[in-house]
Amino acid sequence: MSIEAQLSELEEYAKREKIDIAERFIESKSAKAPGRPVFNRMVEKIYASGEPVGILAWHPDRLARNSVDGGQVIYLIDIQKIAALRFPTFWFEPTPQGLFMLQVAFGQSKYYSDNLSENVKRGMRQKLRRGEWLNIAPVGYVNNPKTRNIEPDSVKAKIIQKIFEEFAEGKHSLESARHRLGFFGLVSRSGTLLGKSAVQRILTNPVYIGLIVSNGETFQGSFEPLFGNELFEAVQE
Repeated sequence: MSIEAQLSELEEYAKREKIDIAERFIESKSAKAPGRPVFNRMVEKIYASGEPVGILAWHPDRLARNSVDGGQVIYLIDIQKIAALRFPTFWFEPTPQGLFMLQVAFGQSKYYSDNLSENVKRGMRQKLRRGEWLNIAPVGYVNNPKTRNIEPDSVKAKIIQKIFEEFAEGKHSLESARHRLGFFGLVSRSGTLLGKSAVQRILTNPVYIGLIVSNGETFQGSFEPLFGNELFEAVQE
């Protein structure tokens, strides 16, 4: 559910259960990893509070999907800083049985998160094996939503090919190459000349000969290369 939908449901739940909401903490950062600023601020306020507090959340996985944050919540219950946890979709009481069920809920949330992450990685590896580009198309290519791959840009592909040819002939340094690209209209998003590091990334990117490099591995792309290996190797030298 979206954050707005969760808030609406919680507001209605609070009215039905006659719960007074003292403060709202809206965290948009994923609970998969510790270090969420809003969650940490909430925990600090709980520690500093002179009396036990209650927390109302949509589900335990909104509080934590990692062992560090989940452990903090359970410890705050153990030391009686948290007197109650209320969820519209999950029962909890601060009893040994309730704590056990909360730990199970946190564990299930972490398992779901880890499993989802592994499935995404597996899907990405399969796409790489099929030679499909995973991200935003590099300069000289465009994303094709139908094929879920990339294809040469009708204009920019020719500019990339031209700068490779001229660089291989020794006509450019990185400094002059950025001005040459600017002459052809290839500039940064702000309209300024590309930096030398950006030009270097273009001139060393093997995507232009149909290769994908990901996490130290090289895969043969199923998209059209802009030129052959010979030109690419000449530029690398």
